Amino acid sequence: MKKSILIKLSLCLLICINFSAFSQINVPDISQKAKVMQRVGTTDIAIKYSRPTVNGREIWGTIVPYGMNNLGFGTATEAPWRAGADENTIIYFSHDVKVEGNPVKAGKYGFHVEVKPDNKATIILSHDKDSWGSFFYDESKDALRAEITTNSVPHRELLTYEFNTVTPNSAIVSLVWEKKEIPFKIEVDVTKIVLDEFREKAKGKLGFNRQNWEQAATFALNNGGDLNEALAWVDKAIEGQFFSQKTFNNLTLKGRILYKMGKTEESKKYINEAASMANMNQLNNLGYQLLNEKDYDLALKFFKKNVADNPTNANVHDSLGECYKIMGDKKNAIKYLKKSLSLNPPANVKANSEKLLKELGVM
Repeated sequence: MKKSILIKLSLCLLICINFSAFSQINVPDISQKAKVMQRVGTTDIAIKYSRPTVNGREIWGTIVPYGMNNLGFGTATEAPWRAGADENTIIYFSHDVKVEGNPVKAGKYGFHVEVKPDNKATIILSHDKDSWGSFFYDESKDALRAEITTNSVPHRELLTYEFNTVTPNSAIVSLVWEKKEIPFKIEVDVTKIVLDEFREKAKGKLGFNRQNWEQAATFALNNGGDLNEALAWVDKAIEGQFFSQKTFNNLTLKGRILYKMGKTEESKKYINEAASMANMNQLNNLGYQLLNEKDYDLALKFFKKNVADNPTNANVHDSLGECYKIMGDKKNAIKYLKKSLSLNPPANVKANSEKLLKELGVM
């Protein structure tokens, strides 16, 4: 009997211990967690932080003290602000970037700010991303320190990180709280990242597809890549590999690369070969491309060929008329734009012909 009672008491004690250890209620944090992300090129930039409120308090110089401070806890005798609440604020870069002009490797970093009273601040990226707040801040683990200027802004109750200015190669991140904005610039070498990734992946199955070589060459051409390398890539697409195939697109691309390299006559050889393979729309687009490059004679040649091959198509007459207008030949411009209107053109072609004629003083 006594043995049975002891067993029951032991089971009750074990159940109480288990409930005590594992039955915590999931309640919200006072400063709620948030995460914001922005892609620049192919690079992801993410910030994970906790959002305190102003709640009627004086923030700068009090809740957030100026300078470096002994927070009375942890190992740091001089610590910056944690740039949020609770745990470390974490900033993440999927590729190498520049922060305020300084190189920073891909990865996660603890983000801190030393706020100063004269509209200045120092942003700090730390390799120590896992400590609580900045209580264990260690300057020797800094990955970056950069001086920035703060701005005055309308009141913001909740601390917020924002990406308000984004370009193809950069973003401005702003920490906004109360009436202060702490902005800093992140730059991404998009061309290098994209082409480095292609060079690496081209060693695998991605390299067994003609269109991938064409896409990489096009990107290099349009984004300041190495033109000799771009030329080698499009050559792979055209011939010499088991996947190679000569097409209008890759011949045109090779011609464009050669043109940009200053090899005008060699460029025309490939453009002409491409034109011989072109359908009506391709030839029309090629003509406009040559107009943009101010190669008017070759553009005119292809527009006239399209009209000869497609005499009842309103769009090709409209394009030829536009070419003549750009070249300053008003008489022929009017002739072909009027011809376009006589061929019952679709709405967009009609609108363009009428617009051009109005500019020529006819309508």
